[in-house]
Amino acid sequence: METRSAKRKKLQNNAENEGPIRTTDHSFEDRISDLPDDILHHIFFFLPIKSIAQTSVLSKRWKNIWYSYPDLDFTTVSTLANASVVTSSNTRKRSCSYFTKGSQYIDQILSLLEKHADIRVFRFRAFLSFSRLTSLIRHAVKHNVQELDVEVSTCDYFNFPRSLIYSNTLRTLRLKSWHPGFRLAPLEIMKEGFRALSTLSLSRAILRDQPEIINLFTDSSFPLLKKLHLEACFGLKHLRIECPALEDLCLESCFQLQDLEICVQKLERLRVSSCFDAYSVSSRVKIDAPMLKVMLWSYNAVTEECILLKLTSLREAFVGFFLLHDGLSGAKTRSIYNFLYGISHCHSLTLESQCIEILSTNSRLAGVSLCPFQKLKSLELSTGFNKHNNPGLASLFRSSPTIHTIIIKIIGDHKAERRKWNKDLWQSPSSGEERYWESQTQSLKSFLHHLKIVKIHGFTECANDVSLVKFLLKHGKVLQQVFLCTTLSNSKPRDSRLRDKIKSQIMGFSRASSNANIFFQ
Repeated sequence: METRSAKRKKLQNNAENEGPIRTTDHSFEDRISDLPDDILHHIFFFLPIKSIAQTSVLSKRWKNIWYSYPDLDFTTVSTLANASVVTSSNTRKRSCSYFTKGSQYIDQILSLLEKHADIRVFRFRAFLSFSRLTSLIRHAVKHNVQELDVEVSTCDYFNFPRSLIYSNTLRTLRLKSWHPGFRLAPLEIMKEGFRALSTLSLSRAILRDQPEIINLFTDSSFPLLKKLHLEACFGLKHLRIECPALEDLCLESCFQLQDLEICVQKLERLRVSSCFDAYSVSSRVKIDAPMLKVMLWSYNAVTEECILLKLTSLREAFVGFFLLHDGLSGAKTRSIYNFLYGISHCHSLTLESQCIEILSTNSRLAGVSLCPFQKLKSLELSTGFNKHNNPGLASLFRSSPTIHTIIIKIIGDHKAERRKWNKDLWQSPSSGEERYWESQTQSLKSFLHHLKIVKIHGFTECANDVSLVKFLLKHGKVLQQVFLCTTLSNSKPRDSRLRDKIKSQIMGFSRASSNANIFFQ
């Protein structure tokens, strides 16, 4: 039988032999079908799976292309939208009724897996039973899947599919259970597999009554693992990370965590957020990562003990702590000091809300004992910014002798003391805020001789804001730009005439640097 391509070439040769007087019509010319399979697969990559499947009805050629397409992403047609309803339901009968709605969808996927060749990527989201889940995964493993991304909700807890553990082709695995969660296989089984895995993400794993899980990610398992993400792992209290090839580690919402030890020589990026048991009296963190470049430590409870070693390669650090209302014990105060000492080699530092308050209310940290950040060039911090926070700010400035840029984000707090700036004070005896900053001039000498850019977001006409700006302008020897950005959501509306007067006064403040420019935004 003559193929379409051969027929087209034959017609083209006849047209050339008949000469140029013959009119050619290219309106039905199909050049896409002549492209190689790998090019067509690349084009498919930018289309939703439903559109790709529809091309199979065009011809036998396109049907074969569809069955050879290696990247099956069913997330655009999943039935997981029902999961939100299921999760909020308290009755098993109502929950299980959703299985029938997605059964046809799952059966269609299973039939497609049988017809497809080797699968490179397989993604799906669904509300289904454990038996159907294991069937889908087993078929994917049978077709040598390399990347598996599963997001499911089930009627009951399910066990980690063991077919994944021994896969020789699996490189990336993401498993997330919206409701109610899943249990890992016993430690001796988990450590036997995953020889080729490079990326692992587990969300909502149930680890109660599995204390041995602390040894899951030691140097004898996951030999090629480069990225690890653990989220909302219930019952996870002790965790040791020693995977030899690990470069990127993320821990999120592990609220029951008490002991975290990270000892990875190749680790470059670390993110830990909303972790640690705030009520534990024996919490501990230890990090030994000499190649660590980026560290995000956000909204974590303060641990009783903190040991940070060899973070000499650190470039960026983002730090925030979660505190209970009863404040800090002596051990937790020392823990914060040790944490800041451990990240003191960073070049860029961002401090979340409460950090300045901690530095200001704890004398050990607010004084000269705070370690110097000799390499720090950029500092960004969030604070309620009242006069009680001035010691914390001064401590940070004093510990940043070579700083270049400072960004201060003032967070609105109706309970905070925010005394209005007296428009007559600039010609009168200085206020308490001004006297405080003037008393810090000598200890901040190096800081003032390096600072070039200042940005204050949420700037108001309050005494703390204006006094700090006045001090920096007066003593900043190389200051170049001062941006004062007003955010109305952070403050009550001001008298526009008063605001204009204060702006005029700020423009008239004395400046140590002739290059210092002030911008109001």
